[in-house]
Amino acid sequence: MEEHNNHHRQPLLPSISDNHEEQQQLKLEVSVMERTWVESNKFWQISGPSIFARICLYSLAVVTQSFVGHISDTDLAAISIATTVITYITFAFLLGLSGAIETLGGQAYGAKQYDMLGIYLQRSWVVLLVASVLLLPLFIFATPILKLIGQPEEVAELAGMVAMWLIPMHMSYVFLFTLLKFLQCQLKMAVIAWMTGVALASHLFVNWFFVYKYNMGVVGAAIMLDVAWWVPVFGMFVYVVFGGCRESWTGFSMQAFSGLWEFFKLSAASGVMLVLESFYYRVLVIVAGSLGNNEIDINALSICITAYGWEIMIPYGFLAATAVRVANELGAGNAKGAIFATKISLLTSILVGLVFCALIVAFPDKLAMIFTSNNIVISMVDELSVLLSLTVLFSCIQPIFTGVALGCGWQSHVVIVNLVSCYVVGLPLGVVLERFLGFGIKGLWAGMLGGTLVQTLLLAIITIRCDWDKQAKEAHSRVVNRAISS
Repeated sequence: MEEHNNHHRQPLLPSISDNHEEQQQLKLEVSVMERTWVESNKFWQISGPSIFARICLYSLAVVTQSFVGHISDTDLAAISIATTVITYITFAFLLGLSGAIETLGGQAYGAKQYDMLGIYLQRSWVVLLVASVLLLPLFIFATPILKLIGQPEEVAELAGMVAMWLIPMHMSYVFLFTLLKFLQCQLKMAVIAWMTGVALASHLFVNWFFVYKYNMGVVGAAIMLDVAWWVPVFGMFVYVVFGGCRESWTGFSMQAFSGLWEFFKLSAASGVMLVLESFYYRVLVIVAGSLGNNEIDINALSICITAYGWEIMIPYGFLAATAVRVANELGAGNAKGAIFATKISLLTSILVGLVFCALIVAFPDKLAMIFTSNNIVISMVDELSVLLSLTVLFSCIQPIFTGVALGCGWQSHVVIVNLVSCYVVGLPLGVVLERFLGFGIKGLWAGMLGGTLVQTLLLAIITIRCDWDKQAKEAHSRVVNRAISS
């Protein structure tokens, strides 16, 4: 009887409070899903074209090397050294210097101070132009520098001559990187993808026609490379100046010469930060050779690092997207938006990193066969595949934290982190494992991977401990104050 009465006491319909809680929970879930979808779209809107552009630009030198390789081994060695040693130093440093636009321009765009973007672009031209002139001795004295580091005399002489012909390419970096970052801050990515795509397509044709068919030689190849790098510069410049950025480009201004010291300090920190980061795993091959590892090990390691060089273009695209999104939200004074953008960037990058990890571990022999048919080298690449996969995974995570640092303007902090983790911890640890504990080339790489792990953890701690509300208030007020003072 009691059970029967209890049965009748049970409500036939849910209570209003229950319905309200369920509706609120549903709204919250829908809201999170919508925000995730919107933020993911914004993230890929920047990172997708950025990845494509970076791959196109990275491929320009690869195309040149592949065509020159049909001329002679000496010519191939000369163009390879000139493009991967001499010009890469200036490439990395000037690309880093342009990082100030990612911070200041991104924050200005978020605060809707669009006219300041044009001022920042012109200030960056001044800073990078001075830096590019100061870097010219690397090209002028390339031959004695290459001889000093042990390159064969014939190769050093030819590479030095090629380096002189590549000075126009070096000067193109001043305008290409700054225009790219300027457009990137405003989410105008289509023009970047189109211009770099046109540059790569035209470069393939002119190399086939002039270098391969009419045998213009290594100097002709260098000239074609110069032209290829200037193609997107002219395309983006015309787009910016002739109506593509009406709000952010209001013409040339003398304000570009004010506030240069503050801009230079941020730019210099960005330049050093990227150089330390970019050269870390490239140093691996140099150190491996200097420690007397055999040719098989060096060839296998070179294949892995080349594959890593292609893959790293994707995380660098993620880095750019993260920097822009965080800077935009902070400039708008939206701390929660910056946090959410960081979370979506990190989740996306981890998922992409895991996919690449799985592919490398599953098909290491297929990766090696792209570059060699030597079964011993292929076997060695197979042995190194686990280290390569872990390197790829961390290379997908760490750039997100670097992107957050760029968006916040923490470049000087990242310089210290990169210097300590990579060159004080990672590289010495690798040498100890390789030389003194007998782990060979795997030990060298494992030690350097340990440096990357330390770097990632330190940057993660800095990001987690960030007072986002304070960052948003300071960023927004800085942008407004700069606009008023200008």
